[in-house]
Amino acid sequence: MNILARYASLVRFAHTIFALPFALIGYVSALVLCDIAFDGWTLVKILLCMVFARNAAMGFNRLVDRDIDAENPRTASREIPSGAITPKQAAWFVAVNAVGFLVTAALINRMTFFLSPVALFIILSYSYMKRSSAWTHIVLGVSLAMAPAGAYIAVTASLGIAPLILAGVVITWVAGFDIIYSLQDAEFDRAHGLHSIPARFSNGKALAISLLLHLVSIYAILIFGIYYDLGNWYWIGAGLFIALLLTEHILVTPRRQRCIGIAFGIFNGVASAIYAVFTITALLLR
Repeated sequence: MNILARYASLVRFAHTIFALPFALIGYVSALVLCDIAFDGWTLVKILLCMVFARNAAMGFNRLVDRDIDAENPRTASREIPSGAITPKQAAWFVAVNAVGFLVTAALINRMTFFLSPVALFIILSYSYMKRSSAWTHIVLGVSLAMAPAGAYIAVTASLGIAPLILAGVVITWVAGFDIIYSLQDAEFDRAHGLHSIPARFSNGKALAISLLLHLVSIYAILIFGIYYDLGNWYWIGAGLFIALLLTEHILVTPRRQRCIGIAFGIFNGVASAIYAVFTITALLLR
């Protein structure tokens, strides 16, 4: 495996599909709702910020968790514990991407320049949350929710209602599916003093909290469509997103967890992409 493939595997680049569609929704929302002309260069800078920020956050997480990952049979084969990437290489990777994010944000507008260090601090701090709080899933949600909010700010240099609602969708959606994903490590986390909702509560209670968070996501999705009167295309996408979200809770139960990988990776990736396509179409036809 060449070095680029190893770094892409390190940061699970394919998982960009979770936040990227919402960043595009935030971008198009800013253009349409604020009547701003399309600017391809701004879009390029938004996408670069997305890539740099996510690479820095995931690389830092793998670097900080390398000893924990080495002890966990599920994660022992990851790039740093397995020796495919050294800690020094990972640290350089994180530094380069962090600088890339800050520089690119500074080139967008003054507000993104001032907010970029705050955003970087939040996305990096997630790596330490599992050592102190069971609500680490919410911090992950906040980290990904900066995608639509940041894209909107990049276009308008201000924050509006649309990105706040979208951020609410992302925070609760991500936190909910991260709880499902964390069921795999509940016993390991308890044994090693790490914190998560599944480690703190029973599987049933953890899944109930996940469902509650996803119900809030659904509420925010409904509010977004109603508030901006987005029409039929939006409701088709929203309906498919909601159906996939609820299907996760049918596939994964307190006693049946073999479908966690499908629910986490495939269902959420497909749901976000579908929602983005239909929402962007509805916005452009509004």
